[in-house]
Amino acid sequence: MEIKRVTEKAEKVFRKHGGILRTAQALAEGIHPRTLYELRDQGRVLPLNRGLYRLADLPPLGNPDLATIAVCLPSAVICLVSALSFHGITTQIPHQVDIALPRGTKSPKLTFPPLRIFRFSPSTFGKGIETRIVDKVKVRIYSPVRTVVDCFKFRNRIGIDVAVEALRLCRQRRVATIGEILTYARLLRMERVMTPYLEAMQ
Repeated sequence: MEIKRVTEKAEKVFRKHGGILRTAQALAEGIHPRTLYELRDQGRVLPLNRGLYRLADLPPLGNPDLATIAVCLPSAVICLVSALSFHGITTQIPHQVDIALPRGTKSPKLTFPPLRIFRFSPSTFGKGIETRIVDKVKVRIYSPVRTVVDCFKFRNRIGIDVAVEALRLCRQRRVATIGEILTYARLLRMERVMTPYLEAMQ
């Protein structure tokens, strides 16, 4: 009876956090390692990643990669092709998750999903971050307009064709005005690079 009460209490802690917890979070919330392993062995929580668990009775995750990043790497921001895909302004299918980290921070140790890491200047890292709820988890992701400009900034890594397509779709779908795009282009020193493309689309 005591074990049942303890495991039910642990499940309530999971639900309070959207059904997903890292081992460190579970321990900080007062869940004993033995209780966590009991839940796992009973099939009441499922391992998503090393040290990451989710309640088994929840609906399937719609975007497990982004949810995993949000929980395991709370300081990271979804960016570039992954952000384009989330916002629906690309035809690219991401084969890894693009994340932004401030320059000077350590590379994360995450076995899954595969990551492509981009280093951003600390002075601009925090600009244009949106918080979206994905599978009941708060995901930090760059806004569509910030993402489009970032694609031009990192065009040598992701391809100029990806950046131009994103800009075209952004304008066609009226995701952002030219003024909004230019504001970020100036902020990220991409105005000179992007202006000819913007003029060609008018």
